[in-house]
Amino acid sequence: MPATIVFGERTLLPAEVDERAARCAAGLIALGVKDDDVVALMLRNEPAFIDLMMGARRVGAYHCPINWHFKAEETGHILRDSAAKVLFVHADLLAQIAPGIPAGLRVVVVRPEAATATAFRLDTSGWSEAAVDWDAWLARHAPVDLPPKQPRGNIPYTSGTTGVPKGVRRMLAPPEQAAEMAARAAAMALEVNGIGPGMRTLNAAPMYHSAPNAYTLQSALTGELLVLEPKFDAERTLALIEAHRLTHAYLVPTMFVRMLRLPDEVRKRHDLSSMRFVASTGSPCAPEVKRAMIEWWGPVINESYASSEAGYVTRISSEEWLAHPGSAGRAAGNGVIRILDDDGRELPPGEIGLIYCVQPAYTDFVYLNKPEARQAIGREGLVCVGDMGYLDADGYLYVSDRKSDMVISGGVNIYPAEIEAVLINMPGVADCAVFGIPDEEFGEGLAAAVQLHHADALSADEVRAYLAGRIAGYKVPRVVAFHDTLPREDSGKIFKRRLKAPYWEKTGRRI
Repeated sequence: MPATIVFGERTLLPAEVDERAARCAAGLIALGVKDDDVVALMLRNEPAFIDLMMGARRVGAYHCPINWHFKAEETGHILRDSAAKVLFVHADLLAQIAPGIPAGLRVVVVRPEAATATAFRLDTSGWSEAAVDWDAWLARHAPVDLPPKQPRGNIPYTSGTTGVPKGVRRMLAPPEQAAEMAARAAAMALEVNGIGPGMRTLNAAPMYHSAPNAYTLQSALTGELLVLEPKFDAERTLALIEAHRLTHAYLVPTMFVRMLRLPDEVRKRHDLSSMRFVASTGSPCAPEVKRAMIEWWGPVINESYASSEAGYVTRISSEEWLAHPGSAGRAAGNGVIRILDDDGRELPPGEIGLIYCVQPAYTDFVYLNKPEARQAIGREGLVCVGDMGYLDADGYLYVSDRKSDMVISGGVNIYPAEIEAVLINMPGVADCAVFGIPDEEFGEGLAAAVQLHHADALSADEVRAYLAGRIAGYKVPRVVAFHDTLPREDSGKIFKRRLKAPYWEKTGRRI
């Protein structure tokens, strides 16, 4: 049986969760969904999201989560590229994507639940009259009992840092290998994320992102309790851990930062002793931030290097990280990691190059409608998604940055992630991003986009002085620009292209 699910004031017991999945499967069948079809989901975190993921599994369909920040053009690309059979979308999001919905696509408009409307302060007055109450929609479909099928899983779309987003579809295992591959994947979920029976889990990260999507589904299928939040709130997270005696959570570095900046009296108010395993992936964690979390929560913080394409590649525990600060860990399971230069030559320990890897716990993947792109990132059975880093003598991986983010200034390679890890710890800084901009003398220079806490005020000179005392002078950005907010996904990834564009547009060229 699945886990008990808590969402706001609602508690769904295992038998009810199972029945909802069976009703959802019947509803999908009534919409014409069958084996290998794609069900698109543009929903915030809600039980409906879990119902649809579970229902699609039973029908033998893929689910394709779509970032609910997307507008018509971005959403339309995914709906067309994935050949989605039906789209489920929250009522308040329909207007922003309506022009991009392909003609003839079945659309089910869902009314957000009360907890979602409250969390996002939604104006309910303008919702489409066609919007359905999700519980009522489920109730219209009698539960259907289907024979077990090999799960199709999700089709995440890459963040599009090097072009339009690409859909990643994992291949099905041959029937004779299906059970073995399922066991490997379960073992990997346990090793990397601690997922297994008895876990009491929290997820407040958006399920449109591949990692929290898979984490939430696996927790719902195998755990004891899943507390699902519509959005992250730092103090509420602490209260939920204490109230439900939670043992596991998926948290990203931006969430760590927000919790660490709570007043001391708030941080000390809650009993967090039940926590056993925090999984974190998706974006690098600044060393000082991670060290502070371990000091506060104990050795329960586990980090991994992963991608939609390769799956989980590494894992590092708190104890290992303290001995190898800054590392993303060693290869998990039977994973293989090699550091290669642009010509495919393997580099020695300590030398930065492209990260090529493979995780045999998962089947291979394809990019939908882009076989040439899939071929381009492969080499000798390994794949590289554009990240750069190095291995130390003990086989621990250190991720430097994305190749597309690396700045070459006067012939010197500079990795913005290193600078960001220092700047985020400056008092008064709430968020930051460092990136390359045009420089007549050196080809590229550095700029820092900084978001401040509301009560703080800093000058560009103060930011540069802070960095100059902690990193080499050539790494200090010459341009510091302050922003009310930075274009960062809730999953932690930042849209650097949006920050870079104004600087490069003036030159008539792009990086």
